[in-house]
Amino acid sequence: MDPPPPSDAPPGSAAAARARVRELLLMAGVSLDSVIAADALLVTSELVTNAIRHGDGVIAFRADITGDVLRLSIADANPCPPAARTGTVDHPGGYGWPLIQRLAVHVDCSTRADGKTITTALRLS
Repeated sequence: MDPPPPSDAPPGSAAAARARVRELLLMAGVSLDSVIAADALLVTSELVTNAIRHGDGVIAFRADITGDVLRLSIADANPCPPAARTGTVDHPGGYGWPLIQRLAVHVDCSTRADGKTITTALRLS
């Protein structure tokens, strides 16, 4: 069975993005019970959640698998690049971006006047 074509339509939530990635992982033969799948779904969730919370929403989403690499590309409408921060009691969080950088084998952020695109690559083996 051939994998579905990559979708450029933005998901409305992190859950919708995870569902797309979950389908790709299954089609590639990756067990959803594996650490690899958990890492891929976590990175997906963090990227989309950050785009929604800090980037004025997801304007483009692409997920595809080539060989043993999952590539995720998420565009949002905020040109400011992500920055690591430490959460506080009043403003919890700050763990997502360092997690993405740690779990992905490649992370790229390209900015433009009307937003940015973050592209990651995660090994599936």
